[in-house]
Amino acid sequence: MTDISCEYSCETAAQTLEWIHAIIRFIEPYSSLMEAHVVNFFKDRLWEAVDKEWMDCLSQESVENLLLIPCGVIQDHWPASLKRFLITLKSLSYRRNQVDLQTKFPGLRVDSLNGVLIQGMNLKKRHEVEILSAIVSFITKSVGAQVIIDVGAGQGYLSQVLSFQYHHSVVSVDASSHHGRITDARSERIRKHYAAQIRKSGSGHMNLKIPKTVTCEVSSINVLKSICRMPLFKVEEDKLQRHEIDGRKPDFVSVAVDESSFVLAGLHACGDLSVTMIKTFVELDNIKAVVSIGCCYNLLSEDKSMDASSQSGFPMSSGIRSAGLSLGKCSRDLACQSAERWRNLKEDSGLHNFDLHAFRAAFQMVLHSHYPEVLVTCPSIGRQGKAVRRQQQRRILHSSFNKNSGDGIGSKLDKFGSCDKSSTCESATCETKFRHFENFTLSGLQHLHLQLLQDTDIYEIWKENEPFMEFIGPYWSLRAAMGSLLETLILLDRLLFLQEQGIALKTFMLPLFDPSLSPRNLAIIAMKN
Repeated sequence: MTDISCEYSCETAAQTLEWIHAIIRFIEPYSSLMEAHVVNFFKDRLWEAVDKEWMDCLSQESVENLLLIPCGVIQDHWPASLKRFLITLKSLSYRRNQVDLQTKFPGLRVDSLNGVLIQGMNLKKRHEVEILSAIVSFITKSVGAQVIIDVGAGQGYLSQVLSFQYHHSVVSVDASSHHGRITDARSERIRKHYAAQIRKSGSGHMNLKIPKTVTCEVSSINVLKSICRMPLFKVEEDKLQRHEIDGRKPDFVSVAVDESSFVLAGLHACGDLSVTMIKTFVELDNIKAVVSIGCCYNLLSEDKSMDASSQSGFPMSSGIRSAGLSLGKCSRDLACQSAERWRNLKEDSGLHNFDLHAFRAAFQMVLHSHYPEVLVTCPSIGRQGKAVRRQQQRRILHSSFNKNSGDGIGSKLDKFGSCDKSSTCESATCETKFRHFENFTLSGLQHLHLQLLQDTDIYEIWKENEPFMEFIGPYWSLRAAMGSLLETLILLDRLLFLQEQGIALKTFMLPLFDPSLSPRNLAIIAMKN
């Protein structure tokens, strides 16, 4: 078993562009794998587009080893061409192991969060906020900025730690008014806690800073520019203040000017939001730094015309525009795949996920054969399939409970998932899987408000496609292995955009979090000298 690490650098624009070109050359022969829609696995016989030697080998591989493929772990007995593919792929992907924070930020102090600040946070969120708040505070002091703008703030966890623990002036921006109200209510509870602590200690008056909340859809650079100009701190900083703004109105940009200097921070700012942050940082002199951790690359806008004036989310850099590369939605979806999550899946969970992908692809054959109009008129069928899968998983838990409690409920729907891997007879296992698929189909049709047609032979469709289901796991594992590389490409595009600006910037990309806790851990950081 072999593990591989990255061998490229992105310290300069030339190095970043060289890395990007290497990725583009590598992925070109695999465009069909990246752009495939796996619901069409049987309909388009997708496995036939992959090297037959690879598929034959991997179809005999254990689920445990398939789940390690996205992490670049290879087995000695695999074909040499397959090993070269994964070794090269891994060498082109940005490393994900958490960086030594002290080496990159000398003197950085990461303080533990107290009980009142971590209320409502799960372990992942606490880990992210604890580290990112310390880094943003460190950078804010380094560049001498007065205000931090938390873009895509959600329920305000990062904003509140920066305000109450690190004593910064913070503007918390989110598109959801519900999130804004939660942020304010939570901030008020935290303020009362700190005020009580101050009174109890007898330390006198301390000016507590509370995040100012802005509810606004940041739909363009101009919207974020205008928020930066709002005089939000002309009132007392220890008072709640919330603004609800329609950023789509043209008169929104005509607001008073705040001459403060800013740092933009985004913890998993979704889709184009991270791009908007980076472009606004470049365009406004008084934004001194940006700390961007992106996510939801599937929601990025993409310009295939390669127009340099385009405001799309991908590509940003002239380097990728010159190369004429476009990704497409399926590839951007794939960039969201997390190798660490694959690694952490148990064998049963991995097998179950492969089965669900097989059921969804076979369900597509039902639609293709008997309801072709649905495939034309219902473009969101993929997302509906995900909803069906979630329903099925809930039924599995329900069925297992009924089985263990001795409940004799025996309808087809209640039996979904009630047979587990303890079945030793191969024919019994096939029968169980067919029952799962039958229920999946009935639930899917119901979800799409369709009636089961009399001439629909679910078993016949299952029987026709069942021999090829052994290729689902290998195919999905190979696709998922491309995910880290595609995310690397998208983030290098953002980094190169910053490096191309021709102004004095310090820019770098770092994995800030432990990938086992937070797989989407790559931050792009830029500071004006």
